[in-house]
Amino acid sequence: MIANEQLRATDILSREKILSDYRLACESRQASLLGRRDVMGGRAKFGIFGDGKELAQLAAARAFDRGDFRSGYYRDQTFVAALGELRWSEFFAQLYAHTDLAADPNTAGRSMNGHFATRWLDDQGQWRNQTELYNSVCDIAPTAGQLPRAIGLAYASKLFRNNHALDGMTNFSRQGNEIVFGTIGDASTSQGMFWESMNAAGVLQIPLLMSVWDDGYGISVPVEYQTTKGSISKALAGFQRDTYDKGFEIFTVKGWDYVALLETYQQAAHICRTQHVPVLVHVQELTQPQGHSTSGSHERYKSKERLAWEAQHDCNLTFRQWILENGYATNEELESIEADAKEVAKKARISAWNAYQQSMKGDFDEAVDLLQQAARHNAKSADLMAIREELRKTPTPLRRDAVTAIRKAIRLLRTDTGTAPQLLRHWLTKTNTENEDRFSSYLYSQSPESPMLVEGVPAHYADDAPVLDGYLLMQHYFDSLFARDARLVALGEDVGQIGDVNQGFAGLQEKYGEIRITDTGIRETTIIGQGIGMAMRGLRPIVEIQYFDYIYYALATLTDDLATLHYRTKGGQKAPLIVRTRGHRLEGIWHSGSPMGTMISSLRGIHVLVPRNMTQAAGFYNTLLKGDDPGLIIESLNGYRLKEKLPDNLNEFCVPLGVPEILREGTDVTVITYGSMCRIVVEAAGQLAQIGISIEVIDVQTLLPFDVHHRLVDSIKKTNRVLFADEDVPGGASAYMMQQVVETQNAYRYLDSAPRTLSAKAHRPPYGSDGDYFSKPSVDDVVETVYAIMSETEPARFPTL
Repeated sequence: MIANEQLRATDILSREKILSDYRLACESRQASLLGRRDVMGGRAKFGIFGDGKELAQLAAARAFDRGDFRSGYYRDQTFVAALGELRWSEFFAQLYAHTDLAADPNTAGRSMNGHFATRWLDDQGQWRNQTELYNSVCDIAPTAGQLPRAIGLAYASKLFRNNHALDGMTNFSRQGNEIVFGTIGDASTSQGMFWESMNAAGVLQIPLLMSVWDDGYGISVPVEYQTTKGSISKALAGFQRDTYDKGFEIFTVKGWDYVALLETYQQAAHICRTQHVPVLVHVQELTQPQGHSTSGSHERYKSKERLAWEAQHDCNLTFRQWILENGYATNEELESIEADAKEVAKKARISAWNAYQQSMKGDFDEAVDLLQQAARHNAKSADLMAIREELRKTPTPLRRDAVTAIRKAIRLLRTDTGTAPQLLRHWLTKTNTENEDRFSSYLYSQSPESPMLVEGVPAHYADDAPVLDGYLLMQHYFDSLFARDARLVALGEDVGQIGDVNQGFAGLQEKYGEIRITDTGIRETTIIGQGIGMAMRGLRPIVEIQYFDYIYYALATLTDDLATLHYRTKGGQKAPLIVRTRGHRLEGIWHSGSPMGTMISSLRGIHVLVPRNMTQAAGFYNTLLKGDDPGLIIESLNGYRLKEKLPDNLNEFCVPLGVPEILREGTDVTVITYGSMCRIVVEAAGQLAQIGISIEVIDVQTLLPFDVHHRLVDSIKKTNRVLFADEDVPGGASAYMMQQVVETQNAYRYLDSAPRTLSAKAHRPPYGSDGDYFSKPSVDDVVETVYAIMSETEPARFPTL
């Protein structure tokens, strides 16, 4: 453990700065107190606040430069306010879930309070100049979930400093001088994400300044139950760098000691910025005056002695005492600041609440008036007026109250033929459209760079096109890709020196350098995080999960952070990361490679692409790289050794998203599938043709999005029968495809037989070729399932097998 050194700077403790800090600390505390009051009074659903952390966050903000990044904790309100990136009216607007971006520019009411986000994107979804901003990555509530992406944000600085081909990207970096301020509560350091991230930072030697706010508890559980030695800095002492070994710098500082906090953060940031060495700042002896959150009281689990200690060591109180003792202000001056802070917070709260209420008033008033109009000269007048009065008397009406009232009235007037129900329906349609934007927009990019706007470009083949193994085709593709775009970075386990386990990158690290094609440790969560952070800073990373089943290690980061980023900021932030993996048909419980249902359910906000061969995979990479959404590409593991013709336009051809492809036309049964199952179904089609059954084989190509033009139903109109085939578990992706086609596309209207699914067994395949055969759909299974469909229709022609 190193000793904190004194700063040489003398102007950091000027009276003006000190009193400005005290004023902001007081305002932040008052915002916390009023926020809790609003939750308890029913104005807000839930609250979690940064009281007790004010002084440390002020000191951290003093060391934060334009272009730096905060990847932090949902108690960082003082930190963000000190950067000038949070007005207190915005703090309260987020607490109330105000859906207007003007009121809550962080998340437009989509995240609970304490989730802050710099709007990196303009109204067209294009990047702003990040080097001019004090950057906060949108916070997430899952504990320690903010750290994997922090690794990528800091790693991007390393790339910007060391890869001079990126020097022109001046909107994203100034020669890699940006550092990343990670913040976390002490109890959350027990999470595996924290340990994996800290190890990755030490290995990579990146400019991550990690602050641990230590108030001694994780909700009700004290630190001795959380951390070895009861101290995260002691537990991580082995990470401390020395003369012989790279590692961290580790600082400890008391959260109530203003001067020491300033000195510590100035020194920590200097080391981090100039040397690109990760730094841990363990901020100890913090307090939590209001307890963990509005869900309970800390008096239930803290002793009287602990509560008394916290009252004595409250950082705002000790700061006040220090100011008086050192003669920076009089008691009367501080009382005036405190009174002003109360008034500032109170006015911000009133302003935010009035704006929130006013934003809904138009819908509310219109609904009341429409109900009044509908009741005039109507036989159901009494019932309509009762609905109106119930709405009118709602104490603090929400948007849903007006909508619910109108929907009740429409149901009540369902048999009326007059204008009243038409007016109600018109209002409901208009309001639903507006609420779709408020609550459901921006799941995917809505910018001109959306990959959904990329038009398909067919692969073109010369007459003498070479025929290659799939892995060699991928080598050709990635070689050409990295030659033309310096922003591209590939990383993952075994990607570099051996060129990935299936040789798609073989020889490319030697050609393009380790800085662009890089091996990583076995750490899937931070591999994904590394990619997210780089993508947030304008780079185009392709990160590899070696085998598809390993994606579960990173699923929390994919679903909680990457998939929701564009949505939870309402188009304010994006991370166009490409995740590359391989799956399907590999034998064994942990390498069977087909958890598609899990991906479909978990990754809304990420495109899920399932190419049947390497040529299609290359076309999908081209499409995603022209766009600005994240995507997951699952290559077919058993396709690397299959022969494919090499397209002439490997760099240009694009496979459009959400557009199925007919692989074989037929008239009797439509079989809808994807990935490696395409080869199995096509082989089955040949056998079925020999017994007089013609099947139409369709490769959906992408699961998210799925058949955006509803072309699959056209095939069913022709065949009147459908089978959905895949190798996921029963009720997984096959059920999803059935729902999309039978329900969403109304294909049930054209079916003469019940729709069928063919999937794998409920268990994972045991090891060996027999394990695969008896666990996943085989050619025999496809043939016999289709035959059974036809047997039901024409039993004389196709007797039961």
